[in-house]
Amino acid sequence: MTSITGLPGLRRAVPQKYIPVLVTAGLFVAMFVAGGIRYENFATGQIILNVFIDNAFLLVVAVGMTFVILTGGIDLSVGSVVALSTMIAASLLKDGWPAPGVIALVLVIGAVLGLGMGAIIHYFEIQPFIVTLAGMFLARGLCYTISTDSIPIENETFTAIAQTRIGLGGDLSVSPSALIAVVVVLIAAFVLHYTRLGRSVYATGGSEQSALLMGLSVARTKIAVYTISGFCSALGGLLFAFYSLSGYGLSAVGMELDAIAAVVIGGTLLTGGSGYLLGTVLGVLVLGLIQTIISFEGTLSSWWTKIFIGVLLFAFILLQRLFLGRSRR
Repeated sequence: MTSITGLPGLRRAVPQKYIPVLVTAGLFVAMFVAGGIRYENFATGQIILNVFIDNAFLLVVAVGMTFVILTGGIDLSVGSVVALSTMIAASLLKDGWPAPGVIALVLVIGAVLGLGMGAIIHYFEIQPFIVTLAGMFLARGLCYTISTDSIPIENETFTAIAQTRIGLGGDLSVSPSALIAVVVVLIAAFVLHYTRLGRSVYATGGSEQSALLMGLSVARTKIAVYTISGFCSALGGLLFAFYSLSGYGLSAVGMELDAIAAVVIGGTLLTGGSGYLLGTVLGVLVLGLIQTIISFEGTLSSWWTKIFIGVLLFAFILLQRLFLGRSRR
């Protein structure tokens, strides 16, 4: 890190705000190359696509978390909303509801939950950590009012989506869920970089007081980002239901921490105001590639994933602190 910031020529060539994303991209490439050297059949395009397929739900949840963190907030409820979405979808499908109606209802419920938490955070001036912690317990508890057991999904539409693979030429293929996640990323990137809401998100995270003086609607922005996060969590829950073909109250435990880790490793400042969705995508890919490398190694426990994520989080938080300190001088 010191060597990067200590090169004046590099700082002039690359704006400082892009360096965290470039570091994450470099880390991903280094891991991919190292895996290709160490393991046979690792360095293929399908490995990258498999990371997208296996982490499509996390990518969508992390997109919503990026909006929240860019405003300087946090959303601890996303994992529980994912589990609640799978439970609602599985139970309604079991009762004979049509798949389009179930999907629409789940998305509305997720957005309304996010809207409610955003309104409480703003109008009652309560810390996002406290409100979304309550939302986390509420959503997880609601799962068990539906059922304490896992509910299998046998609906034809959900089964078809789960089993479909879309060919991309050669031996490459991708799932519909991965394509949905990519579409969500593109729409979110457009909103963040080319709309008034996106500019308000960055301005609110940079300085809420300055955003108010600029005439921006901070209230509407803060409520909107939690609504977007709730919607993305519900959509992530549907993608998780496609992936697992079941609903279970204990699914997605700890996913909120994975989403926060992906956003931070992707270079978004935890204090808000700076970050890119491309970084979040790279953060999710790095987490997925760690799991892939551990599965290729075969002798390592899955807990090594948590250890590597912890080390990366320490490194990127220190990197953020370093850049933040330099920008204030």
